[in-house]
Amino acid sequence: MSTSSKPERSARNVDTRLFIAWAVSVIATGGSLYFSEIKGYIPCDLCWFQRIFMYPLTIVLGIAYFKDDVGIAKYVLPLSFVGGGISLYHVTIQRIFSATGNAVACGKVPCYTDYLNWFGFITIPLLALIAFIIIIVALWGIGKASKSSL
Repeated sequence: MSTSSKPERSARNVDTRLFIAWAVSVIATGGSLYFSEIKGYIPCDLCWFQRIFMYPLTIVLGIAYFKDDVGIAKYVLPLSFVGGGISLYHVTIQRIFSATGNAVACGKVPCYTDYLNWFGFITIPLLALIAFIIIIVALWGIGKASKSSL
């Protein structure tokens, strides 16, 4: 039988959600560095923009997790929404426009370049989109959850 009170369970839930968001950002950052620095895949311009929004999350969410700062969500969520929007646009270019032959290059490397294609549909921009979505879901309402437990 558990003797923990509701505020304690809520605090652990918030702590777990912060950790999940931080872990996802670390994995996404590490994955992008692996693909570019070890595998030698040259990122397109949209990939760079996605990195611009993901890389700071690793540091900010790490600090927030270790300091139990739930107020960080109001700063992280806008970055995640913008980064996720860029990822969604990139997935759209890669999947829809490249199939019709109407895709345009966004730099030295075309944005529809498909370095990775697991199971016929999982690409690097899709992985970035999934990471941004997980971070958004993990942090959505985290400030309200902690305030209601006080």
